[in-house]
Amino acid sequence: MKILFISLGCDKNLVDTEEMLGLLQQRGYTFTDDENECDIVVVNTCCFIGDAKEESINALLEAAELKKGGRVKALVAAGCLAQRYHREIRLEIPEVDAIVGTSCIGRIVDAVEQVLAGERPIIVQDPDALTDFRVDRVLTTGGHYAYLKIAEGCNKRCSYCVIPQIRGSYRSVPMEILLEQANVLAERGVRELILVAQETTLYGLDRYGEKSLPLLLHELAQIPGISWIRILYCYPEEITEELIQTIKKEPKVCNYLDIPIQHASDRILRRMGRRTTQGQLREMIGRLREEIPDICLRTTLITGFPGETQEDHEKLVDFVNEMEFDRLGVFPYSQEEGTAAAEMPDQVPEEQKEAWRQEIMELQQEIAFARAEDMVGSMLTMMIEGKVADEEVYVGRTYRDAPGVDGYLFVHTSAALMTGDLVQVRVTGCNEYDLLGELWQEEEESKQ
Repeated sequence: MKILFISLGCDKNLVDTEEMLGLLQQRGYTFTDDENECDIVVVNTCCFIGDAKEESINALLEAAELKKGGRVKALVAAGCLAQRYHREIRLEIPEVDAIVGTSCIGRIVDAVEQVLAGERPIIVQDPDALTDFRVDRVLTTGGHYAYLKIAEGCNKRCSYCVIPQIRGSYRSVPMEILLEQANVLAERGVRELILVAQETTLYGLDRYGEKSLPLLLHELAQIPGISWIRILYCYPEEITEELIQTIKKEPKVCNYLDIPIQHASDRILRRMGRRTTQGQLREMIGRLREEIPDICLRTTLITGFPGETQEDHEKLVDFVNEMEFDRLGVFPYSQEEGTAAAEMPDQVPEEQKEAWRQEIMELQQEIAFARAEDMVGSMLTMMIEGKVADEEVYVGRTYRDAPGVDGYLFVHTSAALMTGDLVQVRVTGCNEYDLLGELWQEEEESKQ
């Protein structure tokens, strides 16, 4: 039987999808991306914010229509929406045959086979339940890079966030399991590991009694075949001097950090339940740039948090203008039921949230374009992502670019390159967020 697998939400959810694909493949199932060929549909859902919730519901409804057509024999809802709203899904979308929660993805095969046997299981348990760590995955990222989820859940409990309710408390994956996973990925051709969790900086504290991300980075860097290690989702208050020095001194660790700060007004940061002040953010960003001058910093912001005023917004705008982040994303606040922020007074109108978001994005666009221009003339290592159809142009990423969220580097060359190759490129120009360049070898030959 052929399974159509729809994976929604974040890269952490994608790791869950790849593990479920691995389990199903071991049982003999095959996969298709053609809705006209599938016998089974699995939707790995997200419900982090309102838009994600709506996307997941729409995906389930579309899959339900396929089932009404007669070919699809089983429809399974998995992931965050399934964990949080399993009763509502069963009631409102009766075409869903099985529901699998976030801590039960290891039972995806059971769920599918129970449905084929005529049952309608709901497989959901406490999100804090122990996770069954798996090694075998079906990679969906092209094979040259892969996400390595180093922890599950979160203890921060920011006032706007539902993740602890869905994913449970912070639980680090044992280091020996991560190293085994990474070795398997390297043997399969993965050259870049991207470390993800709800918060990567706290890795190991629950399991080993101390923050162990620097040690994990050192151990991962010993694996042959791995060229880049990228770190996402670093909470600024948990970044230690040891971590900074590890990034600085370990050649395989990219000089790149994703630091979600969410805001820069101390009043709003307190209401959000964040653990930093603007002054502490300035100090941390300054320290990172002092120790690692070429570091690329990405962050995310929320506009329109309950009680936010024009004065708070202007503090954020001034901060963004002064800090000049290399990469930045902005999201309007989403009022999520069951969170403390959802019950706060002074909810901001949607049009105001969006207006503030747009203002910051326009400012960031100017900063990003200027940053791109500053890169002209520099030498960068580029990882090949693919080739532009019918053109002698390759597209790739540098250490400054995480897949899916950052820019690209385009190189015109007649050389035969493969996805995952690392080449030296001199940047010759830019096009908004993206860079243009030429292979260093070809540049040198043209001078001779």
